[in-house]
Amino acid sequence: MKIVVASRNPAKLTAVEDAFNIQFPAAALTFVAVDVASGVSDQPMSDRETRLGAGNRAVAARKLHPDADFWVGLEGGIEAIGDQLMAFAWMAIADVDGSSGEARTVTLPLPPAVKKLVDDGLELGEANDRVFSTVNSKHKGGAFGLLTDGLYTREGVYTQALVIALIPFVNDLYTPSAN
Repeated sequence: MKIVVASRNPAKLTAVEDAFNIQFPAAALTFVAVDVASGVSDQPMSDRETRLGAGNRAVAARKLHPDADFWVGLEGGIEAIGDQLMAFAWMAIADVDGSSGEARTVTLPLPPAVKKLVDDGLELGEANDRVFSTVNSKHKGGAFGLLTDGLYTREGVYTQALVIALIPFVNDLYTPSAN
């Protein structure tokens, strides 16, 4: 089974590999990482924009590698709810038959210092790196890892959402004949 992942980010790649191995434990899996545009802002600022970016990435990955079995788009985003800045991500998966699955991660409240830097124009990853005095955190555990001392990580949270996004491909209740 060939899976094209619309990212070269190691944290995202690990999450996709883990989720597909969980949902397809007996399958021989091959993963291909590609760089594609999301068609949204570099830092999506709403749930809607983030979801659209994930879907756009899956579609763009399919155009690059139409011979695959699955295409996966992942997009991290933020949204202000009142004075609180919240972080989350959307996962979008498409298969060769035209079916799709989507899921959103849990939502993480970000500290005021991170919000201030984002409000000043920084992307979340760079803001986290400054506040937590780290480098390239978005390719590691991300804000989830930084704020929970590694109890939860970007990879783990993304894996959970990807396992959920894969349900339509592994559960018979989602087949057209079940409706």
